[in-house]
Amino acid sequence: MNYQINMPSLVFPEIVGVLATLVLAFSTIMPGVDNRSKRYFIAFFSSIAISRTIFIFDMLTYMKPEALAYTEYFPLIEYISFFLSPLIFSLYMLHYCIDDFKHSIIFKTVISLWAFFCLLHIIGHFTNLFYYTDPDGSFYRKPSHPLLIIPIILIVIIDITVLIINHRKLPRIHFTAFMIYLIPTLFTTVIYSFVFDPFSFSISVYIGSISMYVMILTDQIAQNKHQQVDIANKDVNILILQMRPHFIYNTMTSIYYLCEQDSRKAQQIILDFTTYLRKNFNAIASNDTIPFTDELEHVRAYLAVELAQFEESLQVEYDIENSDFNLPPLTLEPLVENAISHGLDPDSEPLHILIKTVKTNTGNIITVKDNGSGFDPDNVLNSHNALSNIKKRLAIMCNGDITISSKKGEGTIINILVP
Repeated sequence: MNYQINMPSLVFPEIVGVLATLVLAFSTIMPGVDNRSKRYFIAFFSSIAISRTIFIFDMLTYMKPEALAYTEYFPLIEYISFFLSPLIFSLYMLHYCIDDFKHSIIFKTVISLWAFFCLLHIIGHFTNLFYYTDPDGSFYRKPSHPLLIIPIILIVIIDITVLIINHRKLPRIHFTAFMIYLIPTLFTTVIYSFVFDPFSFSISVYIGSISMYVMILTDQIAQNKHQQVDIANKDVNILILQMRPHFIYNTMTSIYYLCEQDSRKAQQIILDFTTYLRKNFNAIASNDTIPFTDELEHVRAYLAVELAQFEESLQVEYDIENSDFNLPPLTLEPLVENAISHGLDPDSEPLHILIKTVKTNTGNIITVKDNGSGFDPDNVLNSHNALSNIKKRLAIMCNGDITISSKKGEGTIINILVP
């Protein structure tokens, strides 16, 4: 059969080549992707970009042979580089499905089939066994031409079979993403072996490839974010379990003496201290944001215990305009605890703490203001585990942020933005 070059066959590969290059560049800088997947996508889209670049140059030399140097090896390199992507995909998928896959018979079979595919194309390029072109550039297929594509079809069939057999080993989204690539590839490759339609063949393969790419990267980024939250929560748990011994000691001592002096007040401290402990340990079990009202209850319980011990040295003011929002657990309480830890001095003027919330167009702002001794906010954020952990969890869990304004001897203002 005689096949002529048409404009879609020229324009579409150019668009795909640009897209593949952009995706390739995106793959190299994408955060939150494991190194294996990053290497795979770089190799996968590199093979596509190379084949499309060669195809475009091949078409340009065909259209203007007097201006550009033409080489007869362009079609061969184009085909081999394009069909390198199914091999790369197969190796990536086998890594998920088969333990020590490089020593498996399936791996050796896939490599052998692709080597046989390359050999057939080399033979076909230098002979008229599968196809030939006339002096006008018309392309003619011979009845034996489908043999060139059979190795790739077999590789895809093997991949589908292995994927179905080992589907329980894979996350559902990976299984779906792999099938989204494999099924269109198998269907269009079979058709392409009999009908020369590069436009439909290419668009089907590319849509499947990019869909798989988006699904896997989205899943990996979500997993990475979840892991970062877990790490941040574990750091919080460590801080909780390392509660200041002198705070616990002072609280229990106060309760001991108040049992005789003011039993009702002792009971209230026990209740507040119990609430404080309960909120601490609830935070360990929480992996998600909590209502601000819960966090505020935690703060009130802690401050009630401190006020019972230092009522002459501590003043607390609340200005809660809005409380209908969520935030990571242990966001506000450690800031208040830190203010008391560094600013409370029974021998100096009373420490005044203001806790305020304001709703703005950008979100909810929580302010913790004190008249303590102040500090260098840059050094504290870099060195203080609790504050740096709060900043990290705010960013990961609710896209929030924390800013600190402080000067030595002039107190501190901390603003928390919860979008």
